[in-house]
Amino acid sequence: MRALVIDDSQAMRVMLSRMLRESGYEVMEAKDGREALECIKQHGQPSVALVDWNMPQMNGLDFVRAVRKELGDRNVLLMMVTTESETAQMVRALAAGANEYLMKPFTKDALLEKLALLGAGPTNA
Repeated sequence: MRALVIDDSQAMRVMLSRMLRESGYEVMEAKDGREALECIKQHGQPSVALVDWNMPQMNGLDFVRAVRKELGDRNVLLMMVTTESETAQMVRALAAGANEYLMKPFTKDALLEKLALLGAGPTNA
């Protein structure tokens, strides 16, 4: 299963990527939404994208909207992984097309549990 980690924090990309690789995912990384869209164009659609909200160039919410507009309801699962904890923000993300929402900080178990709920767990590969 292929995952795309999108976060402007290199430390967060490294941490998420390590967690995913240790769990059997093939991982691609991008530092913002624009770079992530280019990554998808160049390398193909991932099974799941883990998307930070607050990023330069193109934020996570705009990325979710762009993916849903360009790819429609194809099999890309989108999970916001963010410090945005207000209910209104969660509602906005889900309304824009995100499939799930995980708040930072989180544990590896919490991440894998959310992915499994989406049907994107490593055993679903």
